[in-house]
Amino acid sequence: MGQYITRRLIFAIPTIFLVTTMVFAAVRLVPGDAVMIMLGEASVSLADINEMRTRLGLDQPIWAQYVKWMGELLQGDLGKSLFTGRPVIEEIVVERLPITLELTGLSIIISLLIGLPIGIIAAIRQDSAGDYLGRSLSIMGLSVPYFWTATIIILYGSVWFGWMPPVHYVTLTEDPVQHLGQLAIPSLLLGVYMAAIVMRMSRTTLLEVLRQDYIRTAWAKGLRERLIVTRHALRNALGPVVTIVGVNIVVALSGSVILEQIFVIPGIGTYIIGAVLWRDYPAIQAVNLFMAIPVVAINLLVDVVIAYMDPRVRYR
Repeated sequence: MGQYITRRLIFAIPTIFLVTTMVFAAVRLVPGDAVMIMLGEASVSLADINEMRTRLGLDQPIWAQYVKWMGELLQGDLGKSLFTGRPVIEEIVVERLPITLELTGLSIIISLLIGLPIGIIAAIRQDSAGDYLGRSLSIMGLSVPYFWTATIIILYGSVWFGWMPPVHYVTLTEDPVQHLGQLAIPSLLLGVYMAAIVMRMSRTTLLEVLRQDYIRTAWAKGLRERLIVTRHALRNALGPVVTIVGVNIVVALSGSVILEQIFVIPGIGTYIIGAVLWRDYPAIQAVNLFMAIPVVAINLLVDVVIAYMDPRVRYR
C-alpha cells in the first residue's frame, strides 16, 4: 500500500508543475495591461509607466518572471497583489478559501444525503415506481443548470416575496444562523445537481454487483436483504461512487465561481474574477495553484480509498 501511495505522489508532482506553468503563460496572453488598468484614465507620462512596470517586475522577460516566481514559490512566497499590495496567500488562505471550502463541503454532504439513499433504493427496487421516480428526478437534476436555477430563484424571489441575497457577508462567528442561511441555497443547488450524478452511479454499480454469482448464493442461503446489501454488495459497489464524489468536489469548486457571484459570497470565485478583470497576475497564479493542488490531492485520496476498498487495485 505504501508503494502504491508513493507512486501516485510521484506522478502528482509533475502534474502540479505543468499546471502552474500553463497558468503562468496563459494569464500573460490575456489581452490588457495591468499597469494601464491600474493607472486608469489618469494622464501619466511614459516615464511613469515604465517606472511602475519596473517596480512591479513586469519589465522583465516572461521567462525571467517565471524563474523568479518559481523561486519564490519554492520558498512559500506567492507574492503580493498588484493592486492591494497585500500578500496573496493571506488574502486567499485566511479570507477567501475557507468560505469556498465550506460551500463545497456542504454541497458534497447534501449530494450524498440525497443521491446515495435514492440510488440504493432504486437499485434494490428495480423497475418499481420509486425507481422510475428516482431516475426521473436525476435526469431533471442534470438537465437544469444550477446557475440558471439560482438566477430564477433570485428573480422570482425579489418579484414575489421581496427577497434578495444579503449584500453583506456574515461570518460564522458573527451569526451562525444567518451565515448558514447565506450558504443554504447555493449549496443546495450544487448538492442537488451532484446528487443526480451520485444517484445514477450508485444505482448502476449496485445493480451490477447484485447480479453477481456470490450475491445469488447469499440469496439462496436465505440471508436477509439488509445484510446482503450492506455487507456484501454495497462495499463492492462504492468504488465508482467514491470516484464520482472526487469528481463532484472538483465540480463544486468550479461551480462556486458562478454561485458566489450570484449570491454575493466573498469566496475564491469572486476573488479570481476580480483578479482576472484587473490582470492581477500574482493573485491569478496563486488561485489556480490553490485550485490545482486540491484537485490533485482529491484524485490521490480517491485512488487510495479505492485501493483500500479493492486490494486488486494496488497490484495493477
